[in-house]
Amino acid sequence: MNTRLRPMLGIDFPLLAFSHCRDVVAAVSRAGGFGVFGAAGYTPEELEAELRWIDAHVEGKPYGVDLLIPENLSIRTEAGASSADLLAQIPPQHRDFVRGLLQRHGVDPDRPLNDRRRDDPDRPPPYQRETGERLMDVAFRHPIRLIANALGVPPASMLERAKAGGIPCAALVGAREHALRQVQAGVDIIVAQGGEAGGHCGEVSTMVLVPEVVRVAGDTPVLAAGGIMTGRQMAGCMAMGAAGVWTGSVWLATAEAETSPVFREKMVAARSRDTVRSRGRTGKPARQLKSAWTEAWEGPDSPGTLPMPLQGLISEPAMARVNRAAEGGNEAARALVSYFVGQGVGLVESVQSCRGVVDSFMQEFAEALEDMQALAAG
Repeated sequence: MNTRLRPMLGIDFPLLAFSHCRDVVAAVSRAGGFGVFGAAGYTPEELEAELRWIDAHVEGKPYGVDLLIPENLSIRTEAGASSADLLAQIPPQHRDFVRGLLQRHGVDPDRPLNDRRRDDPDRPPPYQRETGERLMDVAFRHPIRLIANALGVPPASMLERAKAGGIPCAALVGAREHALRQVQAGVDIIVAQGGEAGGHCGEVSTMVLVPEVVRVAGDTPVLAAGGIMTGRQMAGCMAMGAAGVWTGSVWLATAEAETSPVFREKMVAARSRDTVRSRGRTGKPARQLKSAWTEAWEGPDSPGTLPMPLQGLISEPAMARVNRAAEGGNEAARALVSYFVGQGVGLVESVQSCRGVVDSFMQEFAEALEDMQALAAG
């Protein structure tokens, strides 16, 4: 396919796959797509190990890295601070609320998580500018073909370092006015992510957002995102002017994904109305599978969610305990199991390999193109 992304990213089929799982990133790139590794929550040392692994398993195919350096974050720390400094800011009522919620579902809130390095209080605090700069140091040492920022305009240092290295810099937007700011900042690729998307998202649907963003993007290529699970949807987005698509949720139901077997079962069983935008996981509106967890944070006994990143510091260890309890056969814990996923979950019918998903996208895209050509010829 002769798209504007071909010379920029070195790919023939503009299917970008965002994932926190290195196995997915490498498998998608090997299969002809473009894997993008979500590095949020990693330390620089951990990111170095993950990218070394990808380099060794991607067979020379291109891939990218996505960082999460929020443009606006109400809770910031001083240089040299640790996660313990943030943990100390969590009110007792929020700790008690989480403990009670877990206990009501048969989950031990004190179960040791010794192998979860992310809960180490001595870790650098997440989503801070200082940590982001160090993560960029790591990313730019590897042969990445794209760097992206997930929340807001990328830091000036990211744009400058990407330009100096000849690496395209992408940014996600959820509204037309956000896209205008990204164009003015000088990003190379805009990801127009509709409200159907999993994770952090806005409220404008993909069908409306993509043509809005294309109109103001000028020469900047636009990737469509949000609820895209099939090759026919990809063709539709490109008919609206997108240069390709940015996908995420569809890879959560693959055999290579980091998701638990319990969650993958819930994905296959879920319908499109079984997701909700909730602050209960990160502190910012993020679409995820409805569960007893999301319902509790919206309920009358909720103390209210905390701002990012405090909410994540209490939710992620709790969800790790939930997943382990559910995988161990605790049926009550299954009600709490959730993860970030978009409304396209209703199109997931089975667990496939990453290569199987890429092949399906290619086949369906070709079928859609043939159908449109037949209409034009008729």
